[in-house]
Amino acid sequence: MSAPTVVLVHGAFADSSSWNGVIARLRADGHPVVAAANPLRGLASDAAYVASVLRTVDGPVVLAGHSYGGSVITVAAAGQPNVAALVYIAAFIPDSGESALELTDKFPGSTLGPTTAPADYPDGTELRIRQDEFPGQFAADVDSAEAALMAVTQRPVALAALQEGAEATAWRDLPSFALLTTADKNIPVAAQRFMAERAGATSVEVEASHAVSVSRPDAVAELIGKAVAAVR
Repeated sequence: MSAPTVVLVHGAFADSSSWNGVIARLRADGHPVVAAANPLRGLASDAAYVASVLRTVDGPVVLAGHSYGGSVITVAAAGQPNVAALVYIAAFIPDSGESALELTDKFPGSTLGPTTAPADYPDGTELRIRQDEFPGQFAADVDSAEAALMAVTQRPVALAALQEGAEATAWRDLPSFALLTTADKNIPVAAQRFMAERAGATSVEVEASHAVSVSRPDAVAELIGKAVAAVR
């Protein structure tokens, strides 16, 4: 069996550069890596795009998603024969019909809503986190200068994407792994635990903000490495 390629999918209010520290560690350990650009426009369409990326990869894939990217990989991996495992990083793990917003509200603790600012774009409404609120809300354990840059470069997400229910649940058919963030202000850790337990995921908890791929790339890369080892 050829070495699995790790495919990384970022979530809302971020871009693929949020994986940089993780990518450096994975590559140092000899893992091939692809970071997919998540369009953040709609769950079904985002998943279709990521599925098209998966079809360009030769050999097995370990597919990892952060935040809303977890919803995307849950749908994108369905019916993709080369996906061997799913890794959820401070991520949504939806069941059929569940949306990101529905899962966020299932348990108390998220303070994301009041920090976002809506804006109209040609196809509807999109959200971004206000720049002055971003470091504390999204990246409280990231260096303040880096968090300020992340606030400027964040990718807005279409509100409709967060409201759209999952049409498939690949975690029912694939081994899953989950990194749960206990200081997360976007997705309460209680919600993360609920989703991970429901999915039967092998879980690890770390004290980290939602931006765990930036603040704790070592922990993220370690869990992804365990997923790769489990399917080789």
